[in-house]
Amino acid sequence: MMPWFKRVEKGIITPTEEKKETPDGLWFKCPDCKTVTSMTEHRKNLKTCVKCNYHDRVGSKEYFAILFDDNKFTEMDEDMTSGDPLNFVDSKPYPQRTAETQRKTGLKDAVRTAYGKSGGKDITIACMDFAYIGGSMGSVVGEKIARAIDHARKTRTPFMMISKSGGARMMEAGFSLMQMAKTSAKLALLSEEKLPYISMLTDPTTGGVTASYAMLGDFNIAEPGALIGFAGPRVIKETIGKDLPKGFQSAEFVLEHGFLDFIVDRKELKQRLVDLLGMIMPVTEEKNGTAKTQKAAKSA
Repeated sequence: MMPWFKRVEKGIITPTEEKKETPDGLWFKCPDCKTVTSMTEHRKNLKTCVKCNYHDRVGSKEYFAILFDDNKFTEMDEDMTSGDPLNFVDSKPYPQRTAETQRKTGLKDAVRTAYGKSGGKDITIACMDFAYIGGSMGSVVGEKIARAIDHARKTRTPFMMISKSGGARMMEAGFSLMQMAKTSAKLALLSEEKLPYISMLTDPTTGGVTASYAMLGDFNIAEPGALIGFAGPRVIKETIGKDLPKGFQSAEFVLEHGFLDFIVDRKELKQRLVDLLGMIMPVTEEKNGTAKTQKAAKSA
């Protein structure tokens, strides 16, 4: 009988970095450079790698803390939840899936919307959470974003959308696809009122989200290394029958081909946003003020 602690085969060499096992919740192992850091240090660095600057995925909780002054904000429609209009069942009923996801993540759906101040400037922000069914866009996501845009129009504040999604939610079928048109129409109204829309694409932003509100910003920005596309690279490769370029669908590739305005490090995000709004809003408000004066003169 062979001792249990002996290798079955000789000559197996395991790289040192591969031998490191990191218990969940205590350590972070960078998938790019394999550097291991404590989760405490990882959080202090806004969940970016201390060595190679790999951007780990974060959700609305982290983005709100980064962007809103002193993490103070007012959340909107926080209790809105999805129905089950199609009585959808895959491996489990849709209501059961949403209930389990809510218990696991503490989220009501895949987007949170809030308003507050960033750098002393009023702003309305919608942020998606990939942890909730892959950040999929359903009727609640579309409705909350639409209402957030309405709030921005009513209060005359800039609107920022942080996307992180696998696309439309299959469990809601046509109801999900309808949100592409609904959110795009609301953004058109925001544009008519000359209010800025900053769209931030994070890893991953794909499918119907990319094909609608994620790419409609006055400024389209992204985090380093974010996956951005419509269909996945495997599907595209099989469809066209050709190998894809290196870095295809990365934020850097998308920027190089003219679909982004700039890429921003998470640690610099708030300051870049404040600087951007500082350049946009004075011009916007001046134009709005002129328009109101002209309208009042015509009425008189």
